[in-house]
Amino acid sequence: QVQLVESGGGLVQPGGSLRLSCAASGFTFSRYWMYWFRQAPGKGLEWVSGINIGGDRTSYADSVKGRFTISRDNAKNTLYLQMNSLKPEDTALYYCARDAAGAARGQGTLVTVSS
Repeated sequence: QVQLVESGGGLVQPGGSLRLSCAASGFTFSRYWMYWFRQAPGKGLEWVSGINIGGDRTSYADSVKGRFTISRDNAKNTLYLQMNSLKPEDTALYYCARDAAGAARGQGTLVTVSS
């Protein structure tokens, strides 16, 4: 079955960086666009970024554009999200997903940005 396991979250100070990873299994990773979503405390699911099959087309929410970078390694079945210049409003549970609606997603990894 489809399995997506996120990792790399943690507590970081404002202005800091984190790199999230998502290990995929149970499907042919290289045949799917992949996405990152996040859900802040008390808020709904927010799309963050997407990447095409070959990794050469990416898109970002305005709130993270210029600070976050999505990438993938199809040989390792892994999706990444490099997050720089983190802000307190980036605090959320971050999920990777196989679909653009975020329905098929993992359990998430918590990112907390606080001093």
